[in-house]
Amino acid sequence: MNTKPKLIQVLEGQVVAPPPVWMMRQAGRHLPEYLELRARAKNFLDFCYTPSMAAEATLQPVRRYGMDAAILFADILLILDTVGLSVRFEKGVGPIVQQIDTAADLAKVTPQKAADRLSPVYETVARVKAALPDDTALIGFAGSPWTVGLYAIEGRGKTDKSLAWRWAHGKPDELANVLDLISEATAHYMAAQVEAGADALMLFDSWAEGLPNNIFREVIIAPTKKLVARLREMGVTVPIIGFPRGASAMLPEYVQETGITAVGLDTAAVPAFVNAALPAGFPVQGHLDPLLLIEGGQRLDDRVRELISAYEGRPHVFNLGHGIRPETPIAHVERVLEIIRKG
Repeated sequence: MNTKPKLIQVLEGQVVAPPPVWMMRQAGRHLPEYLELRARAKNFLDFCYTPSMAAEATLQPVRRYGMDAAILFADILLILDTVGLSVRFEKGVGPIVQQIDTAADLAKVTPQKAADRLSPVYETVARVKAALPDDTALIGFAGSPWTVGLYAIEGRGKTDKSLAWRWAHGKPDELANVLDLISEATAHYMAAQVEAGADALMLFDSWAEGLPNNIFREVIIAPTKKLVARLREMGVTVPIIGFPRGASAMLPEYVQETGITAVGLDTAAVPAFVNAALPAGFPVQGHLDPLLLIEGGQRLDDRVRELISAYEGRPHVFNLGHGIRPETPIAHVERVLEIIRKG
């Protein structure tokens, strides 16, 4: 009998029925218990850096829903905070980051020291791992170099991303240095998460969408390949899920070149394209529309069944194509889980 969590079995290439399920941003604002917990922290960074709170937030959706995986409660911008940039979160605005002018702005703290400053996160991982059932996997994560670097260049996320894109076109060598510095710090950070107890890792490239194919190769594929190789060089053997949101037709090249173990699919992914373009037996995760999860009803039921059917011959983790939204009814999440588990 296989005693590994179902999620790990799938990420290692096994077909499991019904598929394991968890949801991106499952620990968060759609849960009343999270909102009560969050109100106790003086700000979001304080919340992330307080292991008792972050561990509790990580465990809440597992308790409520019986998810097959917990994902570490943290934020992709913590790595920028530890390299010395000012990072703050404004209600209704999102993250505000001290902008960089050159790669040297990220080189004031060594990658190892930056990762060491995230010791509260590793304590959170250890606390969660100790509290989880044996059949529930713990996923550690970080932002991919391009997405994290974009925040450092743009200063915030709610922009048209044109400044970072112009770096890609006009200052490719400088951008490559930025991505290298972020990648090295991230490798140390993720390796420490695994040492603390993470069973798998996930790389979020939230801003991969819309890039020209040549730029996609330079800022998404190449840095991800380098980061994955660095993690393996450091002795990390756990599965690594890559999530290049909006990769579209570049998805097959991303899968083939980066060395990731599994790939996350966004809401626009087409099952027939995925099955035709990706190697047989390559694990996929996703890609239910979070907005459909809000609306519910028969269309939600039908889509859940459609996605399960589409990937029934492939290792598949059921998930969303983007994070769960605050206005999502708990009953709709419960309905998805009921369909997956009971048919």
